[in-house]
Amino acid sequence: MNQDRHSSTFVSAATRAAARVALVTCADLPDLDEDDRALIPALAARGITAEPVVWTAEADWAAYDLVVVRNTWDYARRREEFVAWSATVPRLANPAAVIEWNTDKRYLLDLSAAGVPIVPTTWVHPGDEWKPEGEREIVIKPAVSVGSIDTGRYDPLTQAGLAVAHVRRLQGAGRLVMIQPYLGAVDTAGETALLYFAGVFSHAIRKGAILTGPYVGVDRLYQNENISPRTPSEQELALGARVLDALPVPASELLYTRVDLLPSPDGPVVIEVELTEPSLFFAQAPGSADRFAAAVERLLG
Repeated sequence: MNQDRHSSTFVSAATRAAARVALVTCADLPDLDEDDRALIPALAARGITAEPVVWTAEADWAAYDLVVVRNTWDYARRREEFVAWSATVPRLANPAAVIEWNTDKRYLLDLSAAGVPIVPTTWVHPGDEWKPEGEREIVIKPAVSVGSIDTGRYDPLTQAGLAVAHVRRLQGAGRLVMIQPYLGAVDTAGETALLYFAGVFSHAIRKGAILTGPYVGVDRLYQNENISPRTPSEQELALGARVLDALPVPASELLYTRVDLLPSPDGPVVIEVELTEPSLFFAQAPGSADRFAAAVERLLG
């Protein structure tokens, strides 16, 4: 992936004192998610004025010294519009080319080709015939998704009909479907998310198991999560470092990177790498909002 103007140095040191930053959100969260509101005072402490701006609003994005994508969690059903919007925004973090790559989970194929262990995945295109096989529980989800929406867990022995219906519903909407084994160790160990700012490890969290059965629909932007602080293992940190090395741009040029890992019999595997609008869990890691603000300050120059 070639770098363009979106990933260059954003402003000169001469204009640093008057820096304005847009924290981009969606119409459902015009004042930001509660966790991300911690960024406003953290940035203010460094002389940086930050304000939430809805990505679909009539905003003058060029008026900001940096535009930071945060809570744009409504993009999954309008990805083309979101990607097109990102390409029009100068001084965007993370850059538009990265957003285009990362908002379709087929990026996992690139990581796998680079030798990164991922959750085994079968890809079912619209029009493909599919039926569950074997006895192992599976997870069904679309390749473009946010917050575990449209994602369900199925027992193929007792819920085959529900699983097929889920796949067909997604196919009928023209969506690429992912079929993955359910890794049962997550029920006790949970999922690990590693957070990096400008390529430097900041903190980690434990996310409790979310999927309890077939998807029944939710009326919000994401499924509820049980989050707590976590000290990652050396094996998890080593895998996180491998992921950073396999990204299409240097991790040091990205404002934020989140690497989500699941436990497997062969060690941790990657379930997702979040470079677009990840929750960063500032509330679970004292000082993390200031570390993020410091990374913004470095981008500003």
